[in-house]
Amino acid sequence: MKERGEKFADEGGDVAEAEVQKAGHVVSGRALISDERVMIRREARQFLSGKDDVLLFTGGTGVSKRDLTIETVRPLLEKEIPGFGELFRRISFDSVGAASMISRAMAGVAKGKMLVCLPGSPRAVETALEATLSEFPHVLYVARS
Repeated sequence: MKERGEKFADEGGDVAEAEVQKAGHVVSGRALISDERVMIRREARQFLSGKDDVLLFTGGTGVSKRDLTIETVRPLLEKEIPGFGELFRRISFDSVGAASMISRAMAGVAKGKMLVCLPGSPRAVETALEATLSEFPHVLYVARS
């Protein structure tokens, strides 16, 4: 357990930021929040009322009691993109085998914006973004049509 004032590592977030920048996109902000519904919801709602196009959550997509990201984000979506999670699990299967089935990674759209929920594992974040990031502009185009 971290002591007050001690910095928490966000390795999945570090990888996400690097992958987004490597693809030529801009990271306009980043926050490390706790696995609490109120914090997750606040970030998502703030994003939906802002100017940015894509919000990436890393972590909270497993099956433990503290994994609440999916349940918190899903009600805010206008449309879920089931193929995102299916593709991620299919690609992950090649690396981690059947353990890929416990990831609930997902994506969806709301208000012409894209919300993406990824596992917190740096390797999983890299796998997901390398496979899907190039399609995000198309998702946004279609969502805004």
